[in-house]
Amino acid sequence: MEKAMFGAGCFWGVEDFFLQVPGVSDAVSGYAGGSSENPTYKQVCGGDTYHAEVVEVTFDPAQVTYGTLVDLFFRMHNPTTRDRQGPDFGTQYRSVIFTHGPEQARIAAEKKAAVDASGKWKSPVVTQIEPAPTFWKAEEHHQRYFRKHGGHCHVSYAELAAE
Repeated sequence: MEKAMFGAGCFWGVEDFFLQVPGVSDAVSGYAGGSSENPTYKQVCGGDTYHAEVVEVTFDPAQVTYGTLVDLFFRMHNPTTRDRQGPDFGTQYRSVIFTHGPEQARIAAEKKAAVDASGKWKSPVVTQIEPAPTFWKAEEHHQRYFRKHGGHCHVSYAELAAE
């Protein structure tokens, strides 16, 4: 099993999306990339810690490649809006890929460049690509939020797979 870490706006939708992907065994909502240890949702939403809402994805590379996960990441949100996805705004909602090692960094950079060159978006892709920092698991009530409460805020995996 391998790990990947993505930030694409509200972590509830990102987590729910990746849990639908065949080969993904787990997706956990949390925080990464900020300045404080063990941040809380309230601190992160206050904007003072610079943490992003992220999802740590555990996957089986024999069933789904890291490159496929990155492709899905770029298709499931708008990577051209700085610090914003839909109605949510602030640095905690930035588009970011935190990579685990040089191979993931290379793949993420290549995929970002391809999306940018594709002409799909009128604005440049602003997704940050950085080495994975410490991942801080979000409070339990944020885990599997949409499965507990219903709702969605991103396109579903089934919708993308049908395209």
